[in-house]
Amino acid sequence: MFRVDNLVIKYGAAYALKGVSLKIEKGEFVSIIGANGAGKTTLLRAVSQLVPITSGEIIFNGEKIHLMEPWIVVSKGIIHVPEGRKLAGTASVQDNLKLGGYLCWGQVRKRLSLVYEMFPVLKERQNQQVRTMSGGEQQMLAIGRALMGDPKLLLLDEVTFGLAPVLVNLMRLKLGELHQLGISIFLAEQNAEMALTISGKCYIMEYGRINKEGSASELRDDPEVKASYLGI
Repeated sequence: MFRVDNLVIKYGAAYALKGVSLKIEKGEFVSIIGANGAGKTTLLRAVSQLVPITSGEIIFNGEKIHLMEPWIVVSKGIIHVPEGRKLAGTASVQDNLKLGGYLCWGQVRKRLSLVYEMFPVLKERQNQQVRTMSGGEQQMLAIGRALMGDPKLLLLDEVTFGLAPVLVNLMRLKLGELHQLGISIFLAEQNAEMALTISGKCYIMEYGRINKEGSASELRDDPEVKASYLGI
């Protein structure tokens, strides 16, 4: 379904990604973990065509999406929840959600019902200005906005960053519900414990390279991963 082949990204003389390769099958929940600055965000932004690629390929359903404009990538069903959320703070919750459904406008009501069922607090706050909401509520809205676009592959960048433990647990449950809808998920996270608990497969990125890969259960039992990422 989706694969990245030997992806290289340079900023001037510095390498952000150094030959990254990975794949996600239809319906898989895959995570990528690593320290801040490892290259996770750059990888997701490259998939969305928000940063220029030096070399390599990104393939989705047989098409070379690294040759496409960002809006075309979105139209193929790859939808990105960016780090920091990037919401329209002075607009209402519902207006932000409608922005996410611009490519499937005929299904907006249906998609809104789905989002409100998954995140009831958004229905309660649908007329509220986004900037007055808590960080956790805003993160739910960012995911809901992505869900409005009927994603086939959902890119999630640091969705638990800055959230209280109770909200991290809620986010874990909601991501599981998203996966049950049949959406393929690619999660970039610093919270290794959460990522390795919820995903089926995981990649570990260090200094712009994939250092380890395998099933999440195998990596949870890996002594090096325990010591470096789980504090065990």
